[in-house]
Amino acid sequence: MITKRLIRHISKQISAQISLPEYPKNETEILALGKILCNQQRLISSDNIHDYEFKIFSQWGEDGIIQYLVNNIKIENKVFVEFGVEDYHEANTRFLMMNNNWSGLVIDGSEENIANVKSQEWFWKYDLEAVCAFIDCDNINKLLDKYQNIGILSIDIDGNDYHVMDAIDFSKINPSILIVEYNSVFGKERKITIPYEKNFYRTNAHYSNLYFGASLPALTDLAKQKGYALIGCCSNGANAFFVRKNLLNECVKEKSVSESYVESKFRESRNANGLLTFVSREKRLSVIKGMPILNIENNIIEEL
Repeated sequence: MITKRLIRHISKQISAQISLPEYPKNETEILALGKILCNQQRLISSDNIHDYEFKIFSQWGEDGIIQYLVNNIKIENKVFVEFGVEDYHEANTRFLMMNNNWSGLVIDGSEENIANVKSQEWFWKYDLEAVCAFIDCDNINKLLDKYQNIGILSIDIDGNDYHVMDAIDFSKINPSILIVEYNSVFGKERKITIPYEKNFYRTNAHYSNLYFGASLPALTDLAKQKGYALIGCCSNGANAFFVRKNLLNECVKEKSVSESYVESKFRESRNANGLLTFVSREKRLSVIKGMPILNIENNIIEEL
């Protein structure tokens, strides 16, 4: 097994040999750095997906985890679907598209964001469909109608994630890898989600922006019903990764919620005037205490 010390030594040697700028200045340099990180990643032997993390276009370390997964499980159709991408500046699948030449669909509810995607110099270079739509349980399957047996489905809509995931016809889209944002503020014990509201908007629901989505146990339970196994979460405590059960292997193994859960440390809470309050950890739960949540085990609305 290659040690982390050896990996650091090799990394320094590679960096010295190629003489990349300390801070990549343009997209070509950024993608070159990503390619190097992909190659370095192959030197790692670890059961912890955190060790494979790196960021190129993702918000956190998702780019690295995705590269690890697509290199270690069988992907029949190199196509992705990601929704909740804003202007695709930061996204889970952009590096995959540009580095691995995958095709895909991105969806966002803002016409301005989608216009921005289509105006990018790189948009014509890749097989990317960009659609403006506010996703709900009624329209999601129509939006995904022409996509079957895809490689990755990434869900991040800051709200009805659980309900939309439940509504998706997985027998048709059948992704190899499923990525879903979870709300770590909801903890790792209760199987809970916000109640479904078709026009749910996070800031309107509660000024703090902390009331959204579902807990990791709830999403894991739903994923199991769809035929997927939890294999871990990002080290920042935002996204959970699932793999279709028939694709698990010696490199990609199922993990429990307790093994995978990470409490997020980012401080995104706001006050009623929209200003950041920097509330952290368990104090965040007190900010939204008393808000309604759906207990998926008994299908009863309770208080948080």
